[in-house]
Amino acid sequence: MIRLEIRPPGQPSNFFDVSPGVYAIGSDQDCPICLGNKDIAPRHAILSVRDDSYSIDDLDSPAGTFVSGKKVNGYSDLGPGEPITLGPFTILIHTEHKESAPSERTATKIYPEPEPAAAAQAKPQPKLETLADIAAAAKDAPSGARAKAPALAPDPQAEQLRSIRQQIHKELVERMDIKRLAASRVDRAEVTKKAKETIQAIVADVKGRLPPGIEPARLAQDVYNEALGLGPLEDFLADPEITEVMVNGHNQIYIEKNGRLVRTQQTFMDDTSVLAVIERIVSPLGRRIDESQPYVDARLPDGSRVNAIIHPLSLIGPCLTIRKFSKTPFTDTDLIGFGTMPRYIAEFVDICVQLRKNIVISGGTGSGKTTLLNVFSSYLPESDRIITIEDAAELRLTQTHIVRLEARPPNIEGRGAVAIRDLVRNALRMRPDRIVVGECRGGEALDMLQAMNTGHDGSLTTVHANSPRDVISRLETMVLMSGMDLPIRAIREQIASAIDVVVHEARFSDGSRKVTRVTEIVGLEGDQVTMQDIFEFNQTGVDEKGGVLGAFRATGSVPTFVEEIASRGLTIDRTMFDPNAAGKA
Repeated sequence: MIRLEIRPPGQPSNFFDVSPGVYAIGSDQDCPICLGNKDIAPRHAILSVRDDSYSIDDLDSPAGTFVSGKKVNGYSDLGPGEPITLGPFTILIHTEHKESAPSERTATKIYPEPEPAAAAQAKPQPKLETLADIAAAAKDAPSGARAKAPALAPDPQAEQLRSIRQQIHKELVERMDIKRLAASRVDRAEVTKKAKETIQAIVADVKGRLPPGIEPARLAQDVYNEALGLGPLEDFLADPEITEVMVNGHNQIYIEKNGRLVRTQQTFMDDTSVLAVIERIVSPLGRRIDESQPYVDARLPDGSRVNAIIHPLSLIGPCLTIRKFSKTPFTDTDLIGFGTMPRYIAEFVDICVQLRKNIVISGGTGSGKTTLLNVFSSYLPESDRIITIEDAAELRLTQTHIVRLEARPPNIEGRGAVAIRDLVRNALRMRPDRIVVGECRGGEALDMLQAMNTGHDGSLTTVHANSPRDVISRLETMVLMSGMDLPIRAIREQIASAIDVVVHEARFSDGSRKVTRVTEIVGLEGDQVTMQDIFEFNQTGVDEKGGVLGAFRATGSVPTFVEEIASRGLTIDRTMFDPNAAGKA
C-alpha cells in the first residue's frame, strides 16, 4: 500500500492511502488533491503514482513545483523520500504504513477553512483515511458543505493526457509564435504545415515516456486542434449526430445527441485554451470578446450558431454554446423523414409561399425554428429578389438572387452598432420581392409588420412563442419595445392585416421536433385577433423507450384563401383539409 503525507503550513500532517493512478493537485474543487491556498493554482500539478515509481508534472503554475528544493520544469521523476513542495505545502510518498496513527488525520485540514459562522454550526466530521473516503463524503454531504469537498476523481488517463498536452503545447509556443504567424501575412497553409511538423517533432521527443494507451498520432492531432483549431470540439463538430455542444468552463463539455444531453470525457487544458478557441471563432467576423464586452453571438463557417460568455459574467470560466447545422442544409424531405411534419403540411406551406402569404414560424428555444425557416425559404421562387436579415448569418438559401445582411455589434468604443431594425428599414429601399428576417425579438417587429402591410408580401420570419396565440401577444410587446406609443387595437390591426399563417414548432420530451400547429390568422373581431387551426399534432402517449406517440391531423377548417389558389393558376388537393380523409398519419 502507498501512503501519501501532506504537510499543511503550521498544522499536523495528513495521511492518505492511495492506489496507483494519476492525481490532479490544485485549488479547484474538482482536483482529487485539493490544496486551499492563494499560492496554489487551480490546476497546479499532476502526481503519477505507479507500483514502483512516481513522477510529478508541473502545469505551468505561477508559484512553481519543487522537488528536493529544485524547481520542476514540466516533468520530473521522484526518488525515494524526495519531498514535493507546492506553495506552503509539502507532500511525501511512503511505500509502507507507519504504525503510529496521528490524532489529526482528517482530510478537511487540506481544504480552505470554513467561515467562522459556518464552523460554529458545523457538526463533527468523520476521519477520512483515503481519497476514496473523501469522494464518498463529498457525494453524501449536504448542499451547503459540498462546495468545500472535492468532486469525484476524473478519469486518470484523461488527467495524464491533459498534463502531457499542456507540456507539448507549452513547448510548441516556445518553438514557434503561432499567434504572430497567424496574424501576419504568412499563408495559413504554411502556418499549418510548420505547426504540424513542430508538434510531431515534440511528440517524437517524448514518445519514449508516454503512458500505455496514449497513441502519439492522436496526441499530436489533439495538440494541433488545441493550437490552431477548436480543440476537443473538432470531433464533436464533425459528428453529424451531434446537434449541440456546450462548454461549461474548461473541464466540462456536454453534447446533445439524438435529443439527449450527455457529458463527455473531453476537456480543455485550461480556461486560456477555451478563450483562445472563442477568439478564433469571433475574430474573423470582426467581433470581439473581453471584459468590456463579455458575451458575443457569432457563427462558424458552416453557419452553426455560437454564443460565448466569459468572466466576469460567467463565474465558472468561459462558456461556449454551439448549435450545429447540418453541412448539407435539410430539405422538406428530410424533415418529413424525421417526423417533423407530414408531406401535406409541406405542400400547404409551399402553396402559401407561392401565394405570397406572410408566414411567421414560432416555437420555443431549440425547437428548430431556424431549420424550418431555411426549409420554407427554399420554396421562394428563383425569379424573386430575396433579402435576408439576421443577427448572425445562419440561413443557407440556394436561390441565385439573394442579398444577405447581418447586424453589427458596437466597436470597442461602443459605437458603430447596426441593429436588425436598421437593416429592415434599409432593406425596404433595396427593391426586395421577399424579406426574410432570421428572428424578430425587439422593435424590428414594427418595421417588419409595416413592410408586410406596404406591398412586401410573401415575407418570412421567426418569433419565440409557446403557441400561435402567444405570437400575437409577443408581437404586441415587441412593437411597444420600438418606443412607439401605439394603442393595442392599432397594433392588433397591423398584426391581423400583415400576418397570414403561423407555423408553430415544438420540441418534445424525447428530443424530437414537430410542427404542432399550422394556424391561419383570419382577421380582427372587436379587439381580438381571430385565428383558426388548419393542421395540428396530437400527442397520445409515449412508447417503452420514451418516444413520443401521436398523429398529425387536419382540423376540418379550410383556409379563407383557398379560392385564391385556383385564381393564381395553382392546384391543391383539398382532401388534405378533411380530418376523415385516408392517409393522414
